[in-house]
Amino acid sequence: MASNLATWGNKLHSGEKTYPIVGQRKRWFAVSGILMLTAVVILLVKGLNLGIDFTGGAQYIVPGVNDTSSAPAEEVVGEIVPNQEPRITVLGEDDLRIQLGEITADQQEALTPALADAYGVDEDTISFDQIGPTWGAAVGQQALQGLLIFLLLVFAVISIYFRAWRMAAAAIIALLHDLLFTVGIYALSGFEVTPASVIGFLTILGYSLYDTVVVFDKVKENTQHFDTQMRYSYAELANLAVNQTLVRSINTSVVALLPVTSILFIGSFILGAGTLKDIALALFVGMAVGTYSSIFVATPLEVALRSREPKIAEHTAKVLALRESGEVEVATGEDGTVRVGALKPGEHRGQASQPKRKGRK
Repeated sequence: MASNLATWGNKLHSGEKTYPIVGQRKRWFAVSGILMLTAVVILLVKGLNLGIDFTGGAQYIVPGVNDTSSAPAEEVVGEIVPNQEPRITVLGEDDLRIQLGEITADQQEALTPALADAYGVDEDTISFDQIGPTWGAAVGQQALQGLLIFLLLVFAVISIYFRAWRMAAAAIIALLHDLLFTVGIYALSGFEVTPASVIGFLTILGYSLYDTVVVFDKVKENTQHFDTQMRYSYAELANLAVNQTLVRSINTSVVALLPVTSILFIGSFILGAGTLKDIALALFVGMAVGTYSSIFVATPLEVALRSREPKIAEHTAKVLALRESGEVEVATGEDGTVRVGALKPGEHRGQASQPKRKGRK
């Protein structure tokens, strides 16, 4: 199995085997467009389940309970605050977190002893926090400001490093693609959005950006002197870069997803570590979709944005014209995909020698 995977990876890196990822970019754009539209519809129809850190409300922590069932808390809240539905989460093995909307001082005083009696704990051990809506709004505003600053810094750094603002634009769009999809999953699943979720969102943006930059770095290497040869177009050399980094992207995502999967499914659902669900879902979905976007969105979008540059467009037209006239021959697969051949030792893509042309010595 490992040998077959290594052979597959070697064939992808040498160009012996190629998947037309960039050539079929309209298909991937359509898939991503449908996913993004679905996410927007879910957000508009269902909305996000915002935690009290954003909406404001009351929170009780009942420690050391013998029975972590939510029924006693629901009964108590139903009697004292009948117009609210509590959000009850198990923390660790024997702690309960009970979250409500805004309540009055009288309701607060009545709930504390009632919860103590319901779970058989000392009243003094129960902690209470009241979060106002103004503070919650400030948290949301700061989260958006942090995201905006992050995206601006990313755009500036990528533009400077690659000396191509279109690469930066493609990377930013891929990041927004990942963020919107992850937020849509939150709306669909009904998971609570907390400050920990926001941390998860920013974390997956960093992960997705890292994967995208690795692919872009290979694109830069393959296309650095693309106009010095007439065998392959810019898009084909960029497609080679995606194929060359495909195994690495898959391996990285699998290794990263294994512990996150353990946190999400084992920790949250089996062991009842409810506080981990907020960030674990964002990491799980974000890393998975980030791997997809770095392969099927970022580079194809970068090629689409740069294909109209005069230098690239002119070179592509010349390459296609030479092929059509029969002066240049390239290897193609059964599906018609151009296979960029292996390089000579010490040679990079931009230095590839001019191909032999028919009728010339």
